[in-house]
Amino acid sequence: MKGRSIILDHVNGLEAAAYLVDGKLDDLLIDQTDAPRPGAIYRAICDRPIKGQGGMMLRLPDGDTAFLRAGKGLRQGQALLVQVTGYAEGSKAVPVTDRVLFKSRYAIVTPGKPGLNISRQIVDEDIRDNLLAIAHAAHEGEHGLILRSSCETADPTEIAEDITAMLDLADAVLADADGDSPEALTEGDSPHVLAWRDWTGASEIVTVPGSFASHGVLEQIAALGQALVPLGEGQMYVEPTRALVAVDVNTGSDTTPAAALKANLAAARALPRALRLRGLGGQISVDFVSMSKTHRKQVEQSLRAAFKNDPVETSLVGWTPMGLFELQRKRERLPLPADLLRRL
Repeated sequence: MKGRSIILDHVNGLEAAAYLVDGKLDDLLIDQTDAPRPGAIYRAICDRPIKGQGGMMLRLPDGDTAFLRAGKGLRQGQALLVQVTGYAEGSKAVPVTDRVLFKSRYAIVTPGKPGLNISRQIVDEDIRDNLLAIAHAAHEGEHGLILRSSCETADPTEIAEDITAMLDLADAVLADADGDSPEALTEGDSPHVLAWRDWTGASEIVTVPGSFASHGVLEQIAALGQALVPLGEGQMYVEPTRALVAVDVNTGSDTTPAAALKANLAAARALPRALRLRGLGGQISVDFVSMSKTHRKQVEQSLRAAFKNDPVETSLVGWTPMGLFELQRKRERLPLPADLLRRL
């Protein structure tokens, strides 16, 4: 199957969305848990400060707890509007921020940060001028507004409606910011909504039940249960542990410097997709095939290029004294559960 496709279906009763490029699974979203979704907005209640860290523990509905990293100036019992930034690790508190955003397919509303901005990816001045006119006509009040790159080829009416919807949502949520008890104000986007919001390129949309099976998605998901990632120029193994994600790159029988560089470059290009599909984040340590310092620079450049367009925020930390390359990746997704993979 050539081209790009977005498949909306369910996996073992869980809502899921798959993004295919020429029939190959490139991104995957599965609604795996009842835990607060990233993007969900809450009215939280300040519980207790964390001494030495400057943070604040917060109370959420249903007995859940959250951690706000910047808690300076907050007092116990104070109501605070927060947004979930990722999934909690194990029994830890849900990570949140007090910088709330309202994000949709075309627009991002930023309360408390006034101003109108257009994505830098849109460079055509005529298009930018038209978008400014649409925004000024639809945008009122003190909220900030960002128009996303997906606006470049979108229908002006749809852009205006999206702006209005996000502004109305922001006003409604902010009106409920005060209160004596924690409350969920938005649920966060489900996989199908996230697919509509973030996978904005020209694609075939498939919504027929059972499409994961008929388009080969289930087979590709099942393969993610294996650590092996074939590269064509060698192999890569991606294995999560309790402390970190370990990545090992091998050339096979060919141990020449040229083979090492080819395998390492192939691994650098494949790594974002391998992590994205498995929902892996946190500390990542890559053991590339041994190579010269000159080749290290090439591999690092390839890594930066590969992660540039990855939707999950990833920091390339650099090389360790032992020759490993370390990355730090935001935990925006949950790892694929073993029991789900076994049932496929």
